[in-house]
Amino acid sequence: MRLRVSCAAKPETVDKVCSIVRKQLALPEDSSVTGESKFAALGADSLDTVEIVMGLEEEFGISVEEESAQSIVTVQDAADLIEKLVEKNGA
Repeated sequence: MRLRVSCAAKPETVDKVCSIVRKQLALPEDSSVTGESKFAALGADSLDTVEIVMGLEEEFGISVEEESAQSIVTVQDAADLIEKLVEKNGA
């Protein structure tokens, strides 16, 4: 069992991630994408996930390690990771 420490990302970060996920997966604007949404449940395969991570890196000006990218399962995971990286880069 893995213990996971998670700090909830700001709502605007989650919204931005939702928007990028919607765009990358060509989902309709009114489709339900929330922090709890799993990429796989939205129809994303491993290539889609890589493209989503690349889109997030570009949007937020961060670099996601491959190991960290593989741990992203939900929109919330991505948003939390982004905030952690943005904070680290700003420090």
